Amino acid sequence: MYYNEKTMLYYDGKFQEASTASTGLYGQSLHYGYAVFEGIKSYKTKNGTKIFKAKEHYDRLKQSAELMMIPFDYSTEEMIDLTYKLLEMNNLGNAYIRPLVICSPNMSLSKGNKSSLVIEAWSWDNGYLSDHARIMTSSFERPNPKAFKIEAKASGHYVNSILASQEAKDKGFDEAMLLDGNGNVAESSGANIFYEKDSKLYTPAKGSILPGITRATMFEICDQLGIYYEEKFFKPEEMEGADAGFFCGTAAEVVALESLNNVPFKLKWENSVSALIQKAYRHLVFEEDYSYLKQELYV
Repeated sequence: MYYNEKTMLYYDGKFQEASTASTGLYGQSLHYGYAVFEGIKSYKTKNGTKIFKAKEHYDRLKQSAELMMIPFDYSTEEMIDLTYKLLEMNNLGNAYIRPLVICSPNMSLSKGNKSSLVIEAWSWDNGYLSDHARIMTSSFERPNPKAFKIEAKASGHYVNSILASQEAKDKGFDEAMLLDGNGNVAESSGANIFYEKDSKLYTPAKGSILPGITRATMFEICDQLGIYYEEKFFKPEEMEGADAGFFCGTAAEVVALESLNNVPFKLKWENSVSALIQKAYRHLVFEEDYSYLKQELYV
């Protein structure tokens, strides 16, 4: 699914075949989940293949490494150049890109001694979730921000995401919604959350969430289209039965939600402001104008 005998990746300073690349079994990243990564997407636009928000993603990768005390000296510009070269080598347009910073062997609980950059990419036309997802409030909480650098996109943290997501699927739902330690809505296992009420959008405030790059893009779209949005703390009961809701993230893009805890959202998705946001995002990533959507707000 992710690679074949012709696939190339970048690892430890050089491009090499994915099928023959290897790493050691004594690294901190394997034993302790001590690594940081990014999820990035490229799109085949009318202006050629373009990586969406490349600078923002690679700036965050560097910030994550710094927060986790992982030594890392690649520049954002260098990583962007390497990624475009990798996409060209693999003849990829619409693709998912996974940069990963892994640590060298170290069995002590101390900061990393040395790191290596891995960049992988594979074809990916759609998000990992389907529209009209049925979601549930998870019994798993987001990590305590006093116990973890939650603003870092760290590998080990995603064990929490796997547990929450699988719990939801085992119970017949499509995905999970996690709360923070105070019982407020935080995010899904791998995406940020918005809900809509009276044509206004609401999303969890910073504190226990990973404030995603796609989340910030939602704000940009709302500003362009004149849509009201607010960051605030709220309980799941406030979101249940709202007009509409959606997840957003690089991989997921914008995913319509059908229900929360078996309580349906009130509006047909196509009649919601959230659906306009979804359309605008798809235009934006393909470098297309979406200003015409502003007129649909008043129809």
